[in-house]
Amino acid sequence: MTDTVTLSTAGITAADVLAVARRGARVELDPAARKQVAAVRAHIDALAAGDTPVYGVSTGFGALADTSIPSSMRHALQRSLIRSHAAGAGPEVETEVVRALMLLRARTLASGRTGVRPVVVETMLALLNAGITPIVHEYGSLGCSGDLAPLSHCALVLMGEGRARDRDGVVRPVPELLAAAGIEPVLLEEKEGLALINGTDGMLGMLLMALADLDELVRISDLTTSLSVQGLRGRDTVFRPELHGPLRPHPGQEASAANILALLAGSGIIADVAAEGSRVQDAYSLRCAPQVAGAVRDTIEHARTVAARELASAIDNPIVLEDGTVTSNGNFHGAPVAYVLDFLAIASADLASIAERRTDRMLDKARSHGLPPFLADDPGVDSGFMIAQYTQAALVSEMKRLAVPASVDSIPSSAMQEDHVSMGWHAARKLRTSVENLRRVLAIELLTAARAIDLRAPLLPSAAGAAAIAVLRRTVDGPGPDRFLAPDIAEAEARLRDGSVLTAVEEVTGPLA
Repeated sequence: MTDTVTLSTAGITAADVLAVARRGARVELDPAARKQVAAVRAHIDALAAGDTPVYGVSTGFGALADTSIPSSMRHALQRSLIRSHAAGAGPEVETEVVRALMLLRARTLASGRTGVRPVVVETMLALLNAGITPIVHEYGSLGCSGDLAPLSHCALVLMGEGRARDRDGVVRPVPELLAAAGIEPVLLEEKEGLALINGTDGMLGMLLMALADLDELVRISDLTTSLSVQGLRGRDTVFRPELHGPLRPHPGQEASAANILALLAGSGIIADVAAEGSRVQDAYSLRCAPQVAGAVRDTIEHARTVAARELASAIDNPIVLEDGTVTSNGNFHGAPVAYVLDFLAIASADLASIAERRTDRMLDKARSHGLPPFLADDPGVDSGFMIAQYTQAALVSEMKRLAVPASVDSIPSSAMQEDHVSMGWHAARKLRTSVENLRRVLAIELLTAARAIDLRAPLLPSAAGAAAIAVLRRTVDGPGPDRFLAPDIAEAEARLRDGSVLTAVEEVTGPLA
């Protein structure tokens, strides 16, 4: 890995987050940012030495914000904050989520708005570069006052405590991990404990990764739609550009229709349908695919706008203003991010739902226009893809449950000081499951449509469709007697995940929108 991401006061990009979280890129602190961080820290030191109480510097936290803390107890104050807030429970979250979380917190620390010492930022980056991943748990964040528990589990490792895994994923004592990497534990000074945990970094990191995945999956959905159109002997006329931009100018719809039309170009099956001229309209799951996938695209773009704004933000409480003033605020509230995480879960569920309907149509001899029941080799003896559709339906059903918004819920905490919370972390967690399920749903549509197209021989699919099927057929056999289907589903999912199907298709069509 040769990628290097540089943290400056100007922040980082979504691509930077993906490089560090998913590909293990190194991170460096820009010297100008280090100088700015040190200069701002001088304001905190001056306030800490003064007589005026300042939240998080010389007072307690949350409902204890009015409790003054003597200077002799402030190291203990910061240490106790992190220890007490590292109260997560449940399964561990994924390494890529923890790495994104840490990078995004370091990004805010490097902004010169939090008042930490440079060593705090540099130690966080050293953990990332050493491949040390704090163990963070599924439950603990309410998405307000930041992702407190998840970030506290990370901060605990900076202090030389807590639990963590090494680069190989092995749990080892934190002091041993730090020593092996040449990292000194941090003794937190005034304000630094708060600065390490008051951010929307977990939910933002998961949003950025979901957007990257959905960018790919919405193009894959156009591909599987085009394959299903051919498998079902559908028509391509509804995807003509004059029916979209000029009549209903939603950008996503235009892009999806153009993709599907390009993916169908040159199809012998479509040409045969046109020559036959027996049907005027296809079912909604075919005819309205650009409207649904297009709305998903437009939702992604809205979410991307919110993510970009959040990525440009410096979120902490209290915050250090340009004039050195340290003041409380509510910017840690996760509502802006939580809403779009929920929007994306809704869009993902609907995209999966329409794909499942196309799959079911190919298996029903009354609606498949000449295909055998369930695409079985010997219907009655063989069940074909009957239960693959059951699996798809189960995935879609779960996605519909996951589409119920988390952000409309709020459970007051901290003795009613934190009386309205965003639940953005949980919106992000359920979106991750939804995105994974969407990929599985599309994998089953790919399997089904490829088999349906094979059964249309000697009619040939489009060149793009043939390219997709060729990749699949390297590891998944075509029509024949019933066999163990779970490995085939896993193979199709893997080919979507590694990008090989989409790459092969775009070599034919050019980049899809």
